[in-house]
Amino acid sequence: MNLNEQIAETFLTAFKAKDQIVVDSLRMLKSSLQNKSIELKRELTEEETLAVIKSEVKKRRDSIEAYEQGGRSELAKREQDEIDILQKFLPADISEAQIKEKIDQVLKTLPEENRSNFGIVMKTVMAELKGQADGGAVSKAVKEIISHE
Repeated sequence: MNLNEQIAETFLTAFKAKDQIVVDSLRMLKSSLQNKSIELKRELTEEETLAVIKSEVKKRRDSIEAYEQGGRSELAKREQDEIDILQKFLPADISEAQIKEKIDQVLKTLPEENRSNFGIVMKTVMAELKGQADGGAVSKAVKEIISHE
């Protein structure tokens, strides 16, 4: 079963169970997926579907930050609930240790003059990880490792 079918099945189950937060979250996700499909004028691949889901999760994380700064904890909690629902469709992120291990491998392959260039290291590591890890976690680990070298 592909990801779009899983989303549709989960939506239908939640709709029948009258689980409103799941229905609302998946309805917004399905809308975003449809918009992306219309933009590309074709069906989305699994990778593109994952990218849309990650984008939706990132939007909600940004909203949580804004709501917490504004003292709206009930809205921040709702956004977190939506993130929890959407993350069920994403593969698990790799651990911090695995990220650091990948960074070390990348640094060994880069020329000496590029090893301290954050942009080059970050671009190469993210290409290697291909969406297996959150960009913020990778960025933090790259900064930490580069600063110690």
